Amino acid sequence: MSLDWQVVERYFPFLVGGAWLTLRLTVVTTALGTIIGLFAAIARLSRFKIFSWPAAAYVDFFRGTPLLAQIMLIHFGLPQLFGYKPNMVVDAIAALSINCGAYVTEIFRAGIQSIERGQTEAALSLGMTPAQAMRYVILPQAFRRVLPPLGNEFIAMLKDSSMVSIISMEELLFRGMISAGRSFRPFPIWITVSLLYLAMTLPFTRLVSWMEIKLKREHRPEGR
Repeated sequence: MSLDWQVVERYFPFLVGGAWLTLRLTVVTTALGTIIGLFAAIARLSRFKIFSWPAAAYVDFFRGTPLLAQIMLIHFGLPQLFGYKPNMVVDAIAALSINCGAYVTEIFRAGIQSIERGQTEAALSLGMTPAQAMRYVILPQAFRRVLPPLGNEFIAMLKDSSMVSIISMEELLFRGMISAGRSFRPFPIWITVSLLYLAMTLPFTRLVSWMEIKLKREHRPEGR
C-alpha cells in the first residue's frame, strides 16, 4: 500500500497544537517539580528525622513506582477515595510535577552535598545562621552545578508527559493517536509525531551539553 504523505499536511496543524500543549505542560510541571524538589532536598538533608524521613519516603515512592501508575492513582484512585470529581488538567500537572520533584530532590541533594563543607563553616564563623548559610552561600553555588541535570530532567519530562494521554489529555501523543485512527495512515503520522518530539528535545539537549562543557571549564584546574 502506498504511503499517503498528504495526510501529514492535513493533520500537521492539529499535531503542532498538541506539541505546543506538551511544551507548556512540561514547562509548568518542571517549574513546580523544581520547587518541590528544592524543599524536599533541604528536608532530606535535615538532621531532624521529622523532616528527613517523610522526604526520603516521598523520593523512594515516586522514583520507585511507574509514572503511569501514579497518573492513574491521582486521576482515578484519589477521587474515588475522597469523593471529588477528577480534573484532567489538574491531575496531569499534579502527577507530573510530583514525579519530577522526586527526581529533582536527588539532583539538588547531590548538588548541595558537592559544595565543600568549609564553605558552610566559613559562613557560620561570620555569624550566619545555618539557614542563612544555606540561602546565601550554599544554594547559589549548588544551583550552578545542578543546571545541567535539571536540563536533562526537563528533557525527560518532555517525553514522559506523553503518559498523560492515558487520561485523554490532548497533548502530542494523544493527538497522534487520534490522527492515525482517523486517517488510517499510521506511518506518516507517527514519523511526524516523532520528528516533532525531536524538534522540541534537540535544542534543549544541545543547551545541556553546552552547559556541561562550560561548567567543566570553570572547574578545570589552572594550567591544564
